[in-house]
Amino acid sequence: MLNKLSHKWQAVKQITRMDKPIGTYLLLWPTYWALWIASDGWPSFHLLIVFSLGVFVMRSAGCVINDFADRKIDGKVKRTQNRPLVSGMMTTTEAINLFGLLIGIALGLVLTLSWPTIYLSVVALVLASLYPFMKRYTQMPQLVLGAAFSWGMIMAFSEAQGEVPVIAWLLFAANLMWTVAYDTMYAMVDRDDDLQIGVKSTAILFNSYDKRIIGLLQVMVIATLWTVGDMLAFGWPYQLSLVVAAGLFSYQQLLISNREREACFQAFLHNHWVGMVIFCGILVEYL
Repeated sequence: MLNKLSHKWQAVKQITRMDKPIGTYLLLWPTYWALWIASDGWPSFHLLIVFSLGVFVMRSAGCVINDFADRKIDGKVKRTQNRPLVSGMMTTTEAINLFGLLIGIALGLVLTLSWPTIYLSVVALVLASLYPFMKRYTQMPQLVLGAAFSWGMIMAFSEAQGEVPVIAWLLFAANLMWTVAYDTMYAMVDRDDDLQIGVKSTAILFNSYDKRIIGLLQVMVIATLWTVGDMLAFGWPYQLSLVVAAGLFSYQQLLISNREREACFQAFLHNHWVGMVIFCGILVEYL
């Protein structure tokens, strides 16, 4: 009995990516950007807990529904061939039940917020549920992922300020472009496999222009965030954080220069530091 439970727990950890927290970080940092700015400094303990747990739960739910959507193709991709639904560690019914449980927990969290934010959470659920299926219908599934990863920022402003100002949409746009950039790096890892099985991605769409478009997106991210800082009258700590972030982007360009799988994956992982550095800049501004 204990062995069976341990086996199932391992499957849960794998399908929710608890053992690979990079996705949580990439979702958490921008949410914190918005939460701190929307709260004009340190957010309330309630908002901090709800949005932090919400990020973890929704990221986990997104991973589960992603594996469910890809269960028939993951076995054909080198990087994903050992996922729980492919290896048999978890059944599709168990995966759907787990997804339902996670969404139930997320609903419980969001019900502690105001009604406008609750209404906005429906959009977050739709985006998170749709993304895994988009790679079959559009060359830009990363755009849907970007919207899903950025919607928590809109919810943060709705809850903290009771409205969604221009600043919120600028942050949304910056994070959406950043997400497309780093997830294109991620898609570059699987590009050869995806071409064979017919899965669509921006890495395939951009083709030989992939590095240039990623670079352009990174420049636009910095420019948009600089505009946000200017509108908020932020000083040198925030500006320095953007300079450092630009340096990190430059390093990522070096990593992907030869389009090698492992290097592209490392460039994707490296974006965790970008999000953290920018958050530190925002945090210092409010100290």
